[in-house]
Amino acid sequence: MSLGDAESGGTAALRALAHPVRLQIMSLLTGAALTAAEIARELGITHANASYHLRNLQSGGLIAVAGEEKIRGGVAKRYRYDAGRFGKPGPEDRRALYPAAANELIRRSAQGDWSGAGVLGDGEFWVDPEKWKEIRDRIAGALLELHEVAQPPRTPGTVRTSTTVAMFEMRVPE
Repeated sequence: MSLGDAESGGTAALRALAHPVRLQIMSLLTGAALTAAEIARELGITHANASYHLRNLQSGGLIAVAGEEKIRGGVAKRYRYDAGRFGKPGPEDRRALYPAAANELIRRSAQGDWSGAGVLGDGEFWVDPEKWKEIRDRIAGALLELHEVAQPPRTPGTVRTSTTVAMFEMRVPE
């Protein structure tokens, strides 16, 4: 997920991500515009709880209303997370996002299907700055492509995957 400090500022976006359910909601909203009721069913939470978390994400500028539809005499909003829409968070915001992503990775790994293929890489590398930029940009492009091809939950013929990438430059030890 490509998080940014859109209209409401990076601090509001970070506060919006302070709950693990909100990260799950953003992941769901990558593949499809969903209503609070659809999110509630998918995550096994109440409609009121889903609506509460959606309001927090929207006020943080992380999701947008993608449309409205009449449902049983009322109006239901459809929300969408568009990874390409949001700007880049500032340094302090980025630093705070990594632990949130790490916690989400722990939750997802408990649901992993370890019989299939996967990819894991970890390391502290010293690389040429131009090569670093080239590789970082290529991986960022692949992440954006994953967001673009994501389908609604449980779409026939799809597989549920987890993708977490954390790449950042480190301080040189003194």
